Amino acid sequence: MKIDNSIKSSGQVTGENRTRSARESGSSSTSSASAATTQVALSGGLQRYNEILSQAPIVDNGKVDEIKQAISNGDFQVDPEKVADGLIESVRQMLAAQPSAA
Repeated sequence: MKIDNSIKSSGQVTGENRTRSARESGSSSTSSASAATTQVALSGGLQRYNEILSQAPIVDNGKVDEIKQAISNGDFQVDPEKVADGLIESVRQMLAAQPSAA
């Protein structure tokens, strides 16, 4: 199986993009008089943490390249038990997050 490397990167969401999106959505005109804008100011420590977090890459490109190479070489091994355990854990978390139906 050959991997097509011609797909362009979709880019990363940065703090600037998040801020711009929030600013644009908050400043867009609405026809509803009940629309409200909420602003949140972070304290110094939290603001610095947010800046660091916003600069962190969303995808580990090195790991992605490593996996692509393993697939290309035919060396990529899937552990079905690990996949099943991950799926079961995901379902448990989703069920725990749902409000009670009773």
